[in-house]
Amino acid sequence: MNVVVTIQPRFKKGEIMLELKNISFDAIEDSGSVEKEILRNVNLTVDTNSFVVITGPNGSGKSTLAKIIMGLKKPTSGQILLDGIDITNYSITERAKVGVGFAFQQPVRFKGLTVRDLLNFSSGKKLDTHLACNYLAEVGLCAADYINRELNDSLSGGEMKRIEIAMLMARKVKLSIFDEPEAGIDLWSFNNLIDVFKKLRIETNGSIIIISHQERILDIADKVVVLDNGTVTSVGTKEEILPDLLGAPDLCEFYKERV
Repeated sequence: MNVVVTIQPRFKKGEIMLELKNISFDAIEDSGSVEKEILRNVNLTVDTNSFVVITGPNGSGKSTLAKIIMGLKKPTSGQILLDGIDITNYSITERAKVGVGFAFQQPVRFKGLTVRDLLNFSSGKKLDTHLACNYLAEVGLCAADYINRELNDSLSGGEMKRIEIAMLMARKVKLSIFDEPEAGIDLWSFNNLIDVFKKLRIETNGSIIIISHQERILDIADKVVVLDNGTVTSVGTKEEILPDLLGAPDLCEFYKERV
């Protein structure tokens, strides 16, 4: 059993909060042999109070990397450091306790649990109705229609995604990870989503990692990381990275469709 060390937030921008060292991940067949090498020697740093977007073509390993950071998958090799402490072997629960939150590409549904229950659980306390409703309003949901709704199949994928983002806002974690948050939501919701991310960063004074192809999300990033074929091919600002992406013959059409 791992001993979880409570990490106190350090909110000085420029300090490294998260560091990935030589992260590799192999998909293993039932026989035990390596089926495919998904990630190879990924090195990445995320500063305190920063906004990082990880982008790249489909199948490049982006979602796998996000799940490794959250603890949903264990790397074949490499280290994950949070505020200098090795959390590589921490479970998803242990990582949540030290301030790491994750929003799924396909949000999980909880039969028998209401939206209000989820927000209370996420914040660690019973929220008054006004505050709970504010979180829902921030993600474009009418509180009167949703606060007592059950988290079941009656909610669309886009609604579930917005509720999950409201959950992370209520948690106020130091590191929030979003896997393609724009997927399955309408244009109005997407426009407001940008403002939600900006506000989340200010209110938590923490860091945000987003897996995305959307240029408007890249626009608000401090750092853009390009992942291709399981490796980091470039790191820089949006102004430095996007022209190269649009100029690459194998990636040009892929990004033009999304920006």
